[in-house]
Amino acid sequence: SSEMAAVSAFLQAGAPRPYPAHYMDTAIQTYRDVCKNMVLAERCALLSAEILKSQVKYSDAATLLIKMTSEDSDLRSALLLEQAAHCFINMRNPMVRKFAFHMILAGHRFSKAGQRRHALRCYCQAMQVYKERGWSLAEDHINFTIGRQSFTLSHPENAVTAFRQILTNDSRQTATQQGAFLREYLYVYKSVVLGNEDRLPQLPLPCIHSSATRVYFGHERRLAEGEKQAATHVSLDQEYDQDLAAMWCHLEEQLVAAANRGIVPATFQPTQCCLNSQTDNLRFPLAVAEEPIIVEVTFRNPLKVPLALSNLSLLWRFTAEGATPSEEKTTEESAGEAVTNEEALTEGVSSPATARLRLLPHSTGQLNIVGVVYNLAAASSGEPTPSSEGTDSSAGICLKTIDCISITSVSGALLLSTGQQALEVMVVRGRQDLKIQGPRLNQTKEDKMLVRHGQDRRLDPIITPPMPLMEVFFLQFPTALLCGEIRKAYVEFCNVSGGALCGLRVASTHPDFFTFGSQTTTPLTPVSPTSAENCSAYKTTATTRQPGSVASETLVSAKDFSQLSGVMEIPIEGGTLQPGESTQLPLWLRGPDQEGVHEINFLFYYESTTKGIKISHRVLRHTVFICASRSLSVQASACRSSVPPHHSVDEKGSGGTLVFVDVENINTSEAGVREFHIIQVSSSSRHWCLHKCINPANDKDCKLTSRERAKLCFRATRCKPHQATSAAVEKYTFADLNLGNERIISSSTPCGDFFFRGCRPPQPQRVDGTSSRTSSTNKSPASDISNIVRKCNELDLNIIVIWKAYVVEDNKQLILEGQLHVALQTIGKEASSLTPKEEAQEMALLKFKAEVPAPVALLSAELSQLIKTNLHYPETYTHPFVQESLCVVPVTLTLSNCSSAPVDVLIDLRHKSSSPESLEVHSSFTWVGQTQYKLQLKPLEVLCLTLRACFLQAGVYNLNTPRVFAKLAEQGAMCETSQQAASPALIIINSARVQPQGDVLGLLD
Repeated sequence: SSEMAAVSAFLQAGAPRPYPAHYMDTAIQTYRDVCKNMVLAERCALLSAEILKSQVKYSDAATLLIKMTSEDSDLRSALLLEQAAHCFINMRNPMVRKFAFHMILAGHRFSKAGQRRHALRCYCQAMQVYKERGWSLAEDHINFTIGRQSFTLSHPENAVTAFRQILTNDSRQTATQQGAFLREYLYVYKSVVLGNEDRLPQLPLPCIHSSATRVYFGHERRLAEGEKQAATHVSLDQEYDQDLAAMWCHLEEQLVAAANRGIVPATFQPTQCCLNSQTDNLRFPLAVAEEPIIVEVTFRNPLKVPLALSNLSLLWRFTAEGATPSEEKTTEESAGEAVTNEEALTEGVSSPATARLRLLPHSTGQLNIVGVVYNLAAASSGEPTPSSEGTDSSAGICLKTIDCISITSVSGALLLSTGQQALEVMVVRGRQDLKIQGPRLNQTKEDKMLVRHGQDRRLDPIITPPMPLMEVFFLQFPTALLCGEIRKAYVEFCNVSGGALCGLRVASTHPDFFTFGSQTTTPLTPVSPTSAENCSAYKTTATTRQPGSVASETLVSAKDFSQLSGVMEIPIEGGTLQPGESTQLPLWLRGPDQEGVHEINFLFYYESTTKGIKISHRVLRHTVFICASRSLSVQASACRSSVPPHHSVDEKGSGGTLVFVDVENINTSEAGVREFHIIQVSSSSRHWCLHKCINPANDKDCKLTSRERAKLCFRATRCKPHQATSAAVEKYTFADLNLGNERIISSSTPCGDFFFRGCRPPQPQRVDGTSSRTSSTNKSPASDISNIVRKCNELDLNIIVIWKAYVVEDNKQLILEGQLHVALQTIGKEASSLTPKEEAQEMALLKFKAEVPAPVALLSAELSQLIKTNLHYPETYTHPFVQESLCVVPVTLTLSNCSSAPVDVLIDLRHKSSSPESLEVHSSFTWVGQTQYKLQLKPLEVLCLTLRACFLQAGVYNLNTPRVFAKLAEQGAMCETSQQAASPALIIINSARVQPQGDVLGLLD
């Protein structure tokens, strides 16, 4: 009656009373508790729920339906929970979380009632709410249930998708629960694969870091063989460095320019053997047929359980030239080479692992690397124990058993479980695609407004025809040298390909560190390392130092040492290396001038004898580290000699120049060097050369122990006139002054090579009248005068100090040898073999107006050095003043023009001093005859004037009273400048009462 009353009240049109829901509640309770008739109670509840929903009372309807659930009937409870869930979602303010929760409850009751389709439907609807909301545990539970129900209902694809979501998301499940999920997934996945074997499906594990994929083109570096040291080249074990890549690119540009007559082709692209996310991957890389392509793939395990990967191989697509694209294939199918990598991921998220896979192309065309194919397994085991590993020779995989693999990590070591502890492992095979996103474009306005990415072609190489392949080995290559030490090593070039190579060159960041020598100056040295023991690296001749001996001179051309640039051609016989052929060449090394560890990079360049192919050349890299220790320090300076020409031993024109060389042993005792011997001092210049050794004496051995210093003095003279003509302006005169019993030919390899490569002499100027006139018209007179004055003190003399050092090592005495260079550019200015260290500049006051120095005073001081004067006279002179009151002594005045321009000279012998002391000194001494001379000296001309000095009494007199004025011939009379006076020239005049001692020549400035 209560049920009918409630229905009647609801159906009564326009009834003022509201729906009596409590009538229905009473009826439901009576049916359920008194009548024990649940069917009628359910009917009454459903009818009341529909009435409440029609009145938009969804909350009351949901409450009523939930009350009717019980443990008696799963099906009835599932229906009521589902209807209650729909009430929550249809409310004015939908309660989506209550909807999802009650749908999960309904799905659970449907599952208990055996209604799997309805259960799957409820879970799928609930998943729409929980998906990507951060409720990972609830999401994992829903996906797991969906996967199981789908698999039971014969929907394996949906099951795989659901299980994939559990494994790919960052799960908070325990390791045990993750292991259970993984085993369920592998079981479902395997059933899917068995039903569809045509195409491998995608595997969700492990995660592949696609942007970290690296591709290496070419063979891996061969390790050292015995004493041979292989070139380092490029490997996947090296970290990429942007600065180093720019340095290698610069060296390659130098080599390409040298091979193309100094021009870098517009199509030049630097060689990239290893491609990664930081390299330029916009263009298709070039690979070579019959040379492997190694792809390094980075995997990450997002789970807490170990994963085992085996039988990894690459998935690729190849398009031959002029053919249609082929289907995707793996390396096992047609590459002819099975991939033998097996990688175990035993660490967590923060520890990625890498696998290196190889492809070997056999024909030309376009290759596209699509993805990776592998076997995935998961196993749970107890505590692992070490066991011996077996090898499956057919696949090249290290296994304990072929079907049971259990890999875990203990202290960083990979161990295999024993057969009793390992459980059965589910192994499935699948694939993952390698999709690399290029760099984001940021050039145009559209690129900046939108998110656009460029192309990344590192996995799409173009296979080119076979190219020659060269390997380089070094023999007896040192790791430590003394500064300036010369060491002879050997380098071996091997052609390991089927094609000939040519055009072999090398460039280096330190071109002054090594030399291969030149064809014309290389000495006859041993061609093999075994025959080179105890053999000097220099070309030497036996000689004996004679008293008063002069330097041995050799005239060479800079063109004989054609390797003056940063690129050096390697002198292999015939210029071509045939397939399978190898050759050894001597390589001279010189220790860096600065102590410390030096990184020296070599880049070898070679070409194929076949022209017109896509790869025009190939390069090979090598990096060495040399530790340089201190040896000797050399300081040198020069000053003009006062010896007049007809008293000079050389008879080579205007007096010479004195060169002072200060050598100090700065080596530390840690290097084991006992002492240094200076065996020779040589010079090289286009204008000057060493002529004679003044100090040390003939019988003195020049050896230096720790911190000892030696003072050497030499006389330098200008080169012979025929050596300075325009036809031979590029020729250098090498002069050798040996201090022992052997002479080293400094003009030959390696001494001459290291001089030209280390000193870097300035390019000779062209002696051309037209160009000189043109340049003179463009320059101001002040600049011309400044250049002339500057050249007065120019020396441009390079000193080469050659030494030997005795080292005790392993109870054996070794002899080391080397050379140091000093470039003397200016007379009176000291030069050193050591490069001065750059000191921090002190802060200076801020000046808003530049201070312009006065050029007049500076120019006047420089013009006072145009003429060098010398007085030649007897040191003592005896005259009978009693018999003859006037004593006249002949004096020779030597004038030397130090400039390369004509100079007007005015000589004034009159005393014009106003000082009383000077008048008193000169009262009994005067110049007789012509007292004023006007002369013009040609460039570098030497002129001698005969003067007469008249004395009235005995005494000591200073003859240095002539005043010399000079100006350039093109200047006016107002530009005459007084020349620097020499030091006092003292003469002793004796009376006839003293027994004369003979004329003794005195040489005083």
